[in-house]
Amino acid sequence: MTSERKLVAAIDLGSTSTKVGLYASDGRCVASASRPTERFNPYAAQHPEWVFWNPDAIWNGVGEACREVMAAIDDPARVTGVAVTGMGMDGVPVSGDGRALYPFISWHCGRTAPQAAWWEQSIGAEHTFGIAGFPPWAMTGVMRVRWMMEHEPEIIRQAESWLLIGDYINFKLCGVRATDASMASCMLLFDQKKREWSDELIERSGIPRRLLPVVKPSGTVLGTVLEDAARLTCLPQGTLVVLGGQDHLCGTLPIGAHRPGVVANIMGSWESLIATVMQPDSSWTLGRAGVCVQAHVAPGRYAVWGGSPSASALTWFREVAGDADRPWEDVVAEVEREPKTGSGGVIFLPYLSSAPCPVNDGKAAGAFVGLLNTTRKTDLLRAVIEGLNYQFLHILRTMEESMDTRFQRIVASGGATRNSFWLQNKADISGMDVEVSEIQDTSPLGAAMLAGVALGIWRDLDEAAERVKGFTHIYHPNTAVTARYEPLFEIYRSLAPVLRPANHALAEWRTAGC
Repeated sequence: MTSERKLVAAIDLGSTSTKVGLYASDGRCVASASRPTERFNPYAAQHPEWVFWNPDAIWNGVGEACREVMAAIDDPARVTGVAVTGMGMDGVPVSGDGRALYPFISWHCGRTAPQAAWWEQSIGAEHTFGIAGFPPWAMTGVMRVRWMMEHEPEIIRQAESWLLIGDYINFKLCGVRATDASMASCMLLFDQKKREWSDELIERSGIPRRLLPVVKPSGTVLGTVLEDAARLTCLPQGTLVVLGGQDHLCGTLPIGAHRPGVVANIMGSWESLIATVMQPDSSWTLGRAGVCVQAHVAPGRYAVWGGSPSASALTWFREVAGDADRPWEDVVAEVEREPKTGSGGVIFLPYLSSAPCPVNDGKAAGAFVGLLNTTRKTDLLRAVIEGLNYQFLHILRTMEESMDTRFQRIVASGGATRNSFWLQNKADISGMDVEVSEIQDTSPLGAAMLAGVALGIWRDLDEAAERVKGFTHIYHPNTAVTARYEPLFEIYRSLAPVLRPANHALAEWRTAGC
């Protein structure tokens, strides 16, 4: 079969939806399908604040989406490989016979704050960053394992491995327990310089080493689709399963941001700014600000990145405001009819799931500041979008200061780039041109590129990027509006330190109450 006829399947496990796409050698998505990623809490009566993903629901959603896309093509044999990408932190204990022993603890769930506090006191944030490239966030994989060791020790005794969500789907597809360096980084137990598990951090954490799967390079052929997986997904049995990696790093590949000099702005449930470098930087200047240094899915490279929850905050607001079922075009049209730079003096802090970069405060919380009896729902929605863009600019400036550089080119991609109002406001607030790739779902395409290189469809990632790249639209800032936002951005930056004592006291109250 010629490379032009071959298709590669990509599975993207997001916190909003699971997406499956079939990609041709020119990057075209010839078929796609998605299923919602639904929160799950079987312990709601005792712990209503806990948040999980159901492993069976995730796997069945993968199966349903795969069956839909496979039904859309003429010949299933055209699909020669499949790769998985997705969120990085959420894992599951798996028994020797392949059973998930407990649900995925979602990154939304705040129960692991005590484990993160123990880590910082016992091992130290700066020392950890020097090895692992991440601060000791409560959402990192190791904190979930420690929570399980303390609260569900029998489950940990039964577990043969701890698999992050993408690695779990790979295991269900081909029966191999493995991870790549980008996903391993999310465990907080990975030595970035050596690109292998850290003996020191494993020993000091007390985590059983048997739980950690073998680390292989992204783009490695893991195995082939098994009979049971083929029956569920309709992927041909024997299809090659290729190791992908974390979603935001896969997302840099189609827009060429795996090359140094281009900064990727991946906009989805999380928003990430990613600069590619050739050597890891363990400077605490980066770590103190919550900037991470992570092994890239591109061979021999590293990502310096800052990120925080983003579109998930907009989803939250639309739900609580009763607009979740209304078309976005109708909702945003109301905002656009009343242009109010600065939302009438209301500022939104988007720390609904703590504050990773650049505030780096696990006890931070979201807030609306500046509410008046004249504030309307449209002001609040505008404030949410502005707050997310203030957060973008805060991360950008922090990375520039920490890396002693000035970024010149920003290329945005991801599902949230469908939102032109958000993008124009981002250009206005930052005062920078924002290039937007027409490729909106870059993460699954990036995973498909890794598989395509492994299968010989493309020579390497550089050739693949040239073949799949598409048109970019540029949002130019309105300089007059940018000038009006400058003082508001300074107010925004001042709010997290001011609210810190109150938020920490409230976090302690919640912990005591739970």
